[in-house]
Amino acid sequence: MNELAQVWTIARLEIGRAFFSRRALWVYLLALFPAVIFIGHGVDVTYKKQRWSARGATPANVLKEIANGASDEEVLGKAGQPVFDRQWNRRRHRGESEELEDVSRRTIAYFDGKRLVQFDFEGGKLTRTSQRPLLTFDEDRAAFAAVFQYFYLRLAIFFGCLGIFINLFRGEMLDKSLHFWFLAPVRREILLLGKYCAGLIASVVIFGTGTIIAFTAMLAFQDSAEMWSYWQADGAYHITWYVIAAALGCVGYGSVFVAAGLLLRNPIIPAVVMLLWESINGFLPNVLQKLSVLHYLQSICPVAAPMDANFPPALRMLLSPAAPTAAWQSIGGLLCVTVVVLLVASRAVRRLEINYGTD
Repeated sequence: MNELAQVWTIARLEIGRAFFSRRALWVYLLALFPAVIFIGHGVDVTYKKQRWSARGATPANVLKEIANGASDEEVLGKAGQPVFDRQWNRRRHRGESEELEDVSRRTIAYFDGKRLVQFDFEGGKLTRTSQRPLLTFDEDRAAFAAVFQYFYLRLAIFFGCLGIFINLFRGEMLDKSLHFWFLAPVRREILLLGKYCAGLIASVVIFGTGTIIAFTAMLAFQDSAEMWSYWQADGAYHITWYVIAAALGCVGYGSVFVAAGLLLRNPIIPAVVMLLWESINGFLPNVLQKLSVLHYLQSICPVAAPMDANFPPALRMLLSPAAPTAAWQSIGGLLCVTVVVLLVASRAVRRLEINYGTD
């Protein structure tokens, strides 16, 4: 019990440094970047909706009545002023001959309040009609899953934990202040756990909050009825598991980087090795995949990240997760990996000798 109190005391003393170290302030930029993306997307959609609505929204039933073959003048007379009108000429072969002819083309677009309806004309006649919703909730949720798994887990939390946890010991060596901790009447393993807890609290708060802010930003600009329906069905479940995945990422990556800060002088080397290992996860045998932090994190994400069918096969394999592990097994496996790494770190901290002249 006394040792737990010592761990907590060290964590309280270190937590301010973990939150506000000048070497780790860029971590906040990584944590908030997804929120900036979704806020920017929402502002852009709101601006377009206001701009197009100011020109007068055309009723959807009027646009549905327009059929292929109608002339551009007929469409303008029926639907009124468009929000977009572009005309140009395109040269093409006349029939099967080599002779070229100029063909007039025109694109007219209307806004019905929710979607942009585009009419394409060739030679003054309507040849194609397409529509694109201004805001699609399903696409935005898929985009959040992609940003969370491809950017947040693979890069933001990875490098954020690198900045926070490497500095727990290596930063104090550079500041020539680590010897003060070693003079304290406390076992070095307790010092390691206290510093790790401080870094863990800071990283979980930063990236857990960043996840919640980004998720809220994604929801904020959606249709209120769709948003509340989603929140009552799956929304709370999804955000809970996203936050859990972010927290477990801090647990796993944090243990690796605090150990690296003790074992190696140059943090770039373990960071590059770890990043390469996580990146080639999809190419590894099943047994080796389970030694990857990313494998467990992706397994507990509530929504699978979408994959563009046009991606090259090698890139699809690189980004695609292996067959997911059950949630409870993923959490247990990640905690086991963390415990093993911390045990290695505890052996390293016991043997650590301070020589500021070589750091």
